[in-house]
Amino acid sequence: MTERWRLLHDWDGEGGFQMAVDEALLLEQVDQPTLRFYTWEPDALSLGYFQRLSDVPQRERASLTVRRLTGGGAIHHRNELTFSIAAPATHALYRGPVAESYARIHALLAGALADFGVDASLRGETSPNSDQTGTGMCFHQSTPLDLVWDRAKGVGSAQRRTAGRVLHHGSIKLGPTELDSGVAQVGSDSSRPAPQDLAEAIRIQFEDLLAIQFASSQLDLRERRRAEDRGPHFYSTAFLNRRP
Repeated sequence: MTERWRLLHDWDGEGGFQMAVDEALLLEQVDQPTLRFYTWEPDALSLGYFQRLSDVPQRERASLTVRRLTGGGAIHHRNELTFSIAAPATHALYRGPVAESYARIHALLAGALADFGVDASLRGETSPNSDQTGTGMCFHQSTPLDLVWDRAKGVGSAQRRTAGRVLHHGSIKLGPTELDSGVAQVGSDSSRPAPQDLAEAIRIQFEDLLAIQFASSQLDLRERRRAEDRGPHFYSTAFLNRRP
């Protein structure tokens, strides 16, 4: 049976607003899952929910710093595609051990990346060359479930689970930045796909392998107002300086 999902695109959005939209989708008590793709303008650094500002010594090199709802290391959101999946915790994508849900989602991403000549696979027990210490950056730390290629980490993911809902948030690197150095990348500086092209390849993977029919959508008025109201919270001094 074909399942109906909602599909959202939010290109070149301000960082606080982007985080507030994901929060709204996480808190929505609806059965229909949502797949969302977005990019950031200006570039921004997102801290993991449990990080301290002092964990990321070069954070001021980004135009804006926000804090995510999901854990893990900091991400410099430039030269990348960000995605999120919001759905009930009972959805088949999330059933069973948490690690299995990461593996399912990363297998879909690996299939999409293959369209661009990328041979991505789960890291397993061998640490990639991109691992570094002392930076606080997500792409300089890896786990066996992370997607790697060319001996470097190229996809970072984290989840937030609350009130029977799951938000899976992820970043796919298209190229390095001054904060995310040494990471895997898609293509080269002269032939790199646009985030929109990668998003379309991922959508097709979800449709074909999960028997999904997507309905392109926009935020409704209530969601947009909530995101606009809540956006400043994610880069507020109080939230950035919260102690885990």
